Amino acid sequence: MNESICNLREQFNDALLAVSTLADLETLKVEYLGKKGLITALLKNMGKLSPEEKKTFGSEVNTLKGYATDAIAEKFEALQKAELQRELDAVELFDISLPPVLDRGSYHPVTLVQRRCEEVFRTMGFAVEDYSEIVTDYECFESLNIPPFHPARDMQDTYYLDNGQLLKTQTSAAQNAIYKKYRDALINEGKTIKAVFPGRCFRNEATDACHENTFFQMEGVMVGKDISIANLIYSMKTMLSEVFDNYGLKVRLRPGFFPFVEPGFELDISCQICGGEGCPSCKHSGWLELCPCGMIHPNVLREGGIDPDEYTGFAFGLGLTRLAMMKYGVKDIRDLNSGALTAMSQFTDDK
Repeated sequence: MNESICNLREQFNDALLAVSTLADLETLKVEYLGKKGLITALLKNMGKLSPEEKKTFGSEVNTLKGYATDAIAEKFEALQKAELQRELDAVELFDISLPPVLDRGSYHPVTLVQRRCEEVFRTMGFAVEDYSEIVTDYECFESLNIPPFHPARDMQDTYYLDNGQLLKTQTSAAQNAIYKKYRDALINEGKTIKAVFPGRCFRNEATDACHENTFFQMEGVMVGKDISIANLIYSMKTMLSEVFDNYGLKVRLRPGFFPFVEPGFELDISCQICGGEGCPSCKHSGWLELCPCGMIHPNVLREGGIDPDEYTGFAFGLGLTRLAMMKYGVKDIRDLNSGALTAMSQFTDDK
């Protein structure tokens, strides 16, 4: 074997023996096998050799390269096992037969708010329903009076899937299914449809202190004889007064456009972060858009198999994530999806 190759092999072996960490091993790998490594550099000397010598020298270099590669891989496996064993040795042993410790952790703030809202609406006779996060275009748009190419679709940057379905942009996507589920009881038994259905929604949009691409809503509907805006306002005020314990909360109702309601409104609440003075959480307005709502559009009722000439109803889309922000003083909506235990630990006492 060529003397320079022999010397480099011995040098490599000595260096490998001195390696004790994965970081050091990576450094060694780059030093010897990298593009500018010592073994690679041996090939630069082949220009002065005869064709026969080049063949022999090249073969020996490749042998050394293979040897170094295998040695490094073997060392990596040994170091990795040693690291894992150190971690296992550091774990405090415990008796798995002992009862669990239940005084740690908490529900997520959005879960706490959702359950509180569900509890309040149940006392008002609402059923609590669930619905899929993956829906069809018909469910999310067409059944809600938003046909293809309707400009309202531009307001929601939608995540479409390869199979033609989509991640729902609003909990309103469940409305049509709810109407069809309860319409027989409405028509044949004279029962009012009263249901809320919370869920996670998705929109491909820029995030800031009060906007996030993944958020939670709670849709609610009431359909029956002579349902009016007064019923809507009463339901919203009752829920908010219970969630916030009537503490310093101001509510305003202003006109808003949504294709599935007519007339439509935006229900805003005073910002609980800044006390109405203006901050990034409320876009410096003092108010936070919380609940798009209104009287259900006749086309939506008709699509659900309900005669709009005989029945009326209201619908709302309560922003649970924003409600949690205001309830618990979370200044940035992105904290709620961050998974940061530091940010969430303040809620451990609220079971």
